[in-house]
Amino acid sequence: MAKNKTIDVRSIILKILKQKGYAQVSDIIETTSFSRAYINRFFKQLRDDGKVALIGKANKARYFPVGKSTLQKAKGKIHFVHRILQNQNLAEDQVLTEIKEKSGIYFHLFENVKHILDYTFTEMLNNAIEHSESARIWIWFKHTNGDIYFRVLDRGIGIYNNIILKKKLKNELEAIQDLIKGKQTTAPVEHSGEGIYFTSKVADCLIIKGSNKKLIFDNIIGDVFIEDIKTVKGTDVEFWISKQSKTKLNDIFQEYTGDTFEFGKTKVEIKLYKSGSGYISRSQARRVLSGLEKFKEIILDFKNVHSMGQGFADEVFRVWQRRNPQIKISEQNADENIRFMIKHVKEL
Repeated sequence: MAKNKTIDVRSIILKILKQKGYAQVSDIIETTSFSRAYINRFFKQLRDDGKVALIGKANKARYFPVGKSTLQKAKGKIHFVHRILQNQNLAEDQVLTEIKEKSGIYFHLFENVKHILDYTFTEMLNNAIEHSESARIWIWFKHTNGDIYFRVLDRGIGIYNNIILKKKLKNELEAIQDLIKGKQTTAPVEHSGEGIYFTSKVADCLIIKGSNKKLIFDNIIGDVFIEDIKTVKGTDVEFWISKQSKTKLNDIFQEYTGDTFEFGKTKVEIKLYKSGSGYISRSQARRVLSGLEKFKEIILDFKNVHSMGQGFADEVFRVWQRRNPQIKISEQNADENIRFMIKHVKEL
């Protein structure tokens, strides 16, 4: 077909959507011979008008008519996500939200497995964001017949090298020993250091590769292994959990922490509830607290919030509170799980 800008590209897109149930840019290019950039303008208009939604990336990107059943069916077919992230103003919870919104990886999972994935993925990605000094971070997330798997890779300083430098240790084995203890961190003011420790307890298998060592936490057989590997630049973390796992995040927290647990005139009340989401990550906490240094009292309302990660709680009730001791932070409508997590981080 000769190029003719009078062709109604929008109508062609809508026709193909009706015939196939979805459309790709390549479909329209083949039909009209127009450029990809030109065709993309019409898809953008349809997205802005709320007519279509984009699912997938690159050559797997497809546009679907907006409709709950259609989109759910389309997302349900996407069981694998791979992203290369630029480590600049990167927020781990936003990455996770995009994965949930644009794939079926979280479909048909038990709530306890969802909570574990929320916590472990955001903790591992946060480690790469804040400690690796890597310009880019690679992530993989996969839903198989029996397991959920994710991987976080950076090309930065490397976890074991970082621990060696910050703790003035001799070698990778000493760094691994320090890491396995739990509550160890190279940034004690910023983190409690429990992210990897608790992740290693809730995983079926967790592998951490860095330098020339591979650390394996195998909770199926209940053992930990260290292996020599070809030198790795940066840190490579892999995580597996069965879809049928009975492990509960709060049970693990309690098992391994024990029982020890005027501008604003005076106060501001913040309602945390938002549909379909818990409060998991440090970046979420920082956004909640941004600009609140001017108040004398902050009340966090946890009504209808049933999930709060250690990272979020630690950032609010330990890190931020210690920086702002003159401000009183209190909570209301918190269930027993939320109260436990608050009590736990306050005692770190």
